Amino acid sequence: MSKTAQQTAGTHAEAQACAYLADQGLSLVERNYRCRQGEIDLIMQHGNTTVFVEVRYRRNSGFGSGAETVDRRKQQKLINAAAHYLQRQPRRAQQPARFDVISMRPAPKALHIEWIQDAFQAG
Repeated sequence: MSKTAQQTAGTHAEAQACAYLADQGLSLVERNYRCRQGEIDLIMQHGNTTVFVEVRYRRNSGFGSGAETVDRRKQQKLINAAAHYLQRQPRRAQQPARFDVISMRPAPKALHIEWIQDAFQAG
């Protein structure tokens, strides 16, 4: 798959994940937050909790699920990017926060979506 096709698939997967989470009662705060520390796909609000969401799409689960690709190194990048974001958003820094992973793959009639809440702990 070309880089452009991957980016298109990634953008589509993020839009699908955002819609799915909105259906679950979360609201979008920001999409594709970028800083030197990394990128956060979606920042959502769930009640009084700020939720940092990593979206993973796999066309083929032969090498594991998308969630399994969020290793310790990727987790640390997300934690650092979230800390950067919270330093610039003092009101949100006062709220609870968590890290969720949305793992997606094709299914016969639609996407199969797995939502892992509080997927890893900062610290």
